[in-house]
Amino acid sequence: MITIGVSLKTYFSHARTLEWAAAVAEIARRHPATRSGAATLFVAPTFPALVPVRDVLSGSGVLLAAQDLSWADEGAFTGEVSGTELREIGVDLVEIGHAERRSLFHEDDATVTAKVHAAFRNHLRPLLCVGETTRASHPGAAEAVAEVTAQLDRSVSTAIADGLAGALTVAYEPVWAIGAPAPAPDDHIVAVLAGIEEHLGTRPELRGSTVLYGGSAGPGLLTRGQGRIGGLFLGRFAHDPAAVEAILDEVAALDLGGLE
Repeated sequence: MITIGVSLKTYFSHARTLEWAAAVAEIARRHPATRSGAATLFVAPTFPALVPVRDVLSGSGVLLAAQDLSWADEGAFTGEVSGTELREIGVDLVEIGHAERRSLFHEDDATVTAKVHAAFRNHLRPLLCVGETTRASHPGAAEAVAEVTAQLDRSVSTAIADGLAGALTVAYEPVWAIGAPAPAPDDHIVAVLAGIEEHLGTRPELRGSTVLYGGSAGPGLLTRGQGRIGGLFLGRFAHDPAAVEAILDEVAALDLGGLE
C-alpha cells in the first residue's frame, strides 16, 4: 500500500478548501487505486475547515489530518487546539514537527516530543516530519539517515517511556528541498527512506509505522522509485485535484505491475 497525503497549509480560502476537498473525495470514490486499497489518501486542511471537510469526505475513504495540535489536552491555552478535541471531531492523523513550525514558530525538540506524546495519548496517529537542515554539498544518505533517525528517536522518547507509542507516519522532508523547484535526487530519497524503515524495524514500539517522502514531491517520483518509495506528502503541486489523480494513476500502474 502507498500512502498519499496533502497539506493545504493556509493557501486556500474556506470556500476553496471545501471545493477542493469535494473534488478529491469524488476522485477517491471512483479511482481504482483507492478502491482497491493500493493507495491510502489523507488531507490536512486548516483548523476551521476540519469539520466541514470531514463531512465532505464522508464515504470516500480519505482520512482527515490536522496540521498541528497543542501539547496540552485542556486548560487556559488561548488559541491552541487540543488532541482531545481533534479526536472528538474525527481527525485521524496530526502533523507534528514540520520545518516551518520549527523555523517560524520556534518549536524545538522538547515541543515536538510533547506534541507527539499528546497525539499518542489521544489515539491520533502522529505524522512526524523529519529532515536534515542543510544540504552541505549534498551529504551522503548515511549522514542524512543518522540525522533524521536521531530526530525520530528524540520525538518518540517520552511516549515510548510512558508506554503510549504505536504506529506513526514519518514524513521525510529534507529542509533544503521544501519549496524547491525539484525534489531531492531519486537515489538519495530511496536510500534515506530505506534507512528510516530499517531503523523503525528496530523499534518494536513503533510497529506498523510508514514512511513518506515530502519536499517538492510531484509526478513521476513514485514511478522512478519502482516500488521503493512508500508514499508522498504533497504540497502546492496538489492544489489542482487533477494532480492528485495523476499521482493515484501512478499508484495504480505500480500496483498492476506487481510492485508493493
